[in-house]
Amino acid sequence: NEVYLFDNNTSPLLMREIGRIRELTFRHAGGGTGKSLDLDEYDLSPDHPQKQLIIWDPDNREIVGGYRFIFPSHKEKHFTIDRYASSTYFTFSPKFIKKYLPHTMELGRSFVRPEYQSASMGRKSLYSLDNLWDGLWAIVIDNRQIRYLFGKVTMYTHYNVQARNMILFFMLKYFPDPDRLAVPSDPIFIDIHKEEMKQIFTGRTFRDNYKILSQEVRKLDENIPHLINAYMNLSPTMKCFGTFINHHFGNVEETGIMITVRDIYVEKINRHLSSYRADFNITK
Repeated sequence: NEVYLFDNNTSPLLMREIGRIRELTFRHAGGGTGKSLDLDEYDLSPDHPQKQLIIWDPDNREIVGGYRFIFPSHKEKHFTIDRYASSTYFTFSPKFIKKYLPHTMELGRSFVRPEYQSASMGRKSLYSLDNLWDGLWAIVIDNRQIRYLFGKVTMYTHYNVQARNMILFFMLKYFPDPDRLAVPSDPIFIDIHKEEMKQIFTGRTFRDNYKILSQEVRKLDENIPHLINAYMNLSPTMKCFGTFINHHFGNVEETGIMITVRDIYVEKINRHLSSYRADFNITK
């Protein structure tokens, strides 16, 4: 598979195709905008369109998946928080805007089309998300001002409520935001019984309780959503910012997260950069 970057100004027809595939993919999962194309002002802005990262399958001549992203360049002195799509749903603290915003890449609209989520596609399916992350880490190391990754993870309306509560409790327990850097503008009330959760999560370490979480979720005939699972195992210092209902996207529940690039597990970086920059040292 191959990785490409573009935006609406450079490839407007490709942008429309991404909008079509995104809508079909998210609608298949239980979300989506309800429109024929999943495109918004952040994709289509004539002055500052968000960049699109896509994975291309040259054998089948198909788009596999993608992300959209934005971050301040070295030359931008007046980058404002409203350039983030997340600013529609989160209130960012003065500390975030001053300390983090100049060094943060916002990620959104992550998708892998349904055909490539099936085992029938073989290796093409198995490595779809890996290919996306190969592209993301290449962007990060080519733009060393990026120190943080901000985005959202999604749970759909059909997801088991008890499983959702356990996952959110686990995320808030191990990945809190004590500084309240970002707060949902319209947070939802999560009816989590803390004493009940403490009786479930009896492990002594993150790994112990992660195994318990995985087992308990499977008992409810669910799995930890793939992207949530991937982020939780990416860095020990991830921050979780609370949850809201996205009424413009099929009423899905979205939770804000942030990753500190320097704290990403070295083996994860090596896995995605071995074919691009084997000499890269994340700690520098």
